[in-house]
Amino acid sequence: MSGASIVLLTALVLLLVGWAAWERGPGGPKMVALTATLGAATAAGRVLFAAIPSVKPVTTMCLVAGAALGARAGMAVGALAALISNAFLGQGPWTPAQMLLWGAVGASGAVFRPATRSRLGLAVVAGAWGFAFGWAMNLWFLATFGPEVSWAAFITACVASAWFDIAAAVGNVIFALIIGPALYRLLARYAARVKVSTTVVPGTG
Repeated sequence: MSGASIVLLTALVLLLVGWAAWERGPGGPKMVALTATLGAATAAGRVLFAAIPSVKPVTTMCLVAGAALGARAGMAVGALAALISNAFLGQGPWTPAQMLLWGAVGASGAVFRPATRSRLGLAVVAGAWGFAFGWAMNLWFLATFGPEVSWAAFITACVASAWFDIAAAVGNVIFALIIGPALYRLLARYAARVKVSTTVVPGTG
């Protein structure tokens, strides 16, 4: 099996696993509605900043969603944001990769919750994702468009995209510092209300 086939097959499997996790996991209608709303709002943020290459609030919003609402919700917000925003910016073979990667960003917000709950920690994780996201997309484009999946081709692609990756990382840090803490407090309060309202009181049902 070629390197390109491995990359594409791995991405497909991860998307299916993520979808299955969302479908089978717990979550009431309020949480589903919140997740859908956040996905749409995150997509709107990406479209709003479309004129500025690589600088978008998407990564920060996905990280905060994961930190406040859990890995499943963060993953769903990221995948929805990519799918909805590309309806305006253009769908293509890059859409599955963006859904997978922003979904992974959202899940990592929960995995690294001790860090992503703080302003500085969120900025560090968001900045790291600025580079990781760009490098992963380089790998995806090599697998889908060529010329080949190899270390040499990957390094060449990363060098060519370096300025865009730096811009993405810096933009992520700025968004994390400015909107991250307030958005986390907002979502954390809502999540607490949802958990209380969906708790079954003994003897009532």
